[in-house]
Amino acid sequence: MSTHSKNIEAYIQHFPEISASSWVHHSANVIGRVKIADHSSIWCGAVIRGDVNHINIGHHTNIQDLSVLHVSHPTTIKSDGSPLNIGNYVTVGHNVILHGCNIQDECLIGMGSLIMDDAIVERNVIVGAGSLVSEGKILESGFLYLGRPAKKIRALTPEEIAYFKKSADYYTALSLNYINPRT
Repeated sequence: MSTHSKNIEAYIQHFPEISASSWVHHSANVIGRVKIADHSSIWCGAVIRGDVNHINIGHHTNIQDLSVLHVSHPTTIKSDGSPLNIGNYVTVGHNVILHGCNIQDECLIGMGSLIMDDAIVERNVIVGAGSLVSEGKILESGFLYLGRPAKKIRALTPEEIAYFKKSADYYTALSLNYINPRT
C-alpha cells in the first residue's frame, strides 16, 4: 500500500501507518495517528481522522463507504481523551460514525449506526443498522443490539457468530479485485 498519496496525509508529525497488505480507496481520507493492520480495507469516501488522538484498526477489518472515524482529545478531566480502537475481523457498514470507542474482535456494525465516546462493543456483537450506542455504554458479547438508543434484543446464533469472519474475509477478497483488477 503506497502511503504517499493525497488522500493519506500527516497531521503535524504523525503519518498513518498502513500495512502493505491493506487497501485504501483513493476517495477515502486517512489522516494522522492511524494504524491499519494487515488485510484490512477502507472503502469509498470513508474518513479516518486521527488528529487529536490515535485510531487503531485491526487485521481483516473493513470500513465501508462514507463511514467517519474520529477521536476525542485529552482534557484535564480525561487525560487520555478517547482514542478509537477497532479489533480484528470487524465489518463496519456504510455510513457508520465511530467516535472514540472500542470495538472488539469479530463484530458487525450495521449501516448508519453511531457509536459514541468510551462505548465498548465486546467481541461477537451485532449492532443493528441505524443504532445509537450512547457514550460509555458496554454491549455484552454474543448479542444483537438495535435501536436509538441501542438495546439488547437477543442472543446470537452460532451461525451468526461464524458469519463475522466470513464477512470480513469477503471484503478482504473484494479489495484484492481493486488491487489487482482482472483484465
